[in-house]
Amino acid sequence: MRLTILLLGFSLSIFTTFTMAGSEHDHGHDHSHSHTAVNQKVASSNASEIVTALINRNKLDKSWGSISASSVEKITVQGNPEWKIIFVNEKISNPDKQKLYVFLTLGGDYIAANFSGK
Repeated sequence: MRLTILLLGFSLSIFTTFTMAGSEHDHGHDHSHSHTAVNQKVASSNASEIVTALINRNKLDKSWGSISASSVEKITVQGNPEWKIIFVNEKISNPDKQKLYVFLTLGGDYIAANFSGK
């Protein structure tokens, strides 16, 4: 029961700020919730979990479930370091929706996901 409540709380916290229609993500505040940076492998794994959760919430097509990250890189946005993880799904007919960008703090916490990469 506690695990269910914990997972529900985690899912709600992840998706309260989620928007898919190519929207910008907010860089107006410091995103560092965790003080320990994760490596590329952990960042990729965290992003894959977010993609799975988005599929489960019907925010993404089920075909995204078989897609692995095509790239994981550290970027800096308005002075804030972040992870940018890109997933490419060629099964999606709209070319503007074939690349999904997931942004995480260096600590691996969710910031945003969109199709614009911004």
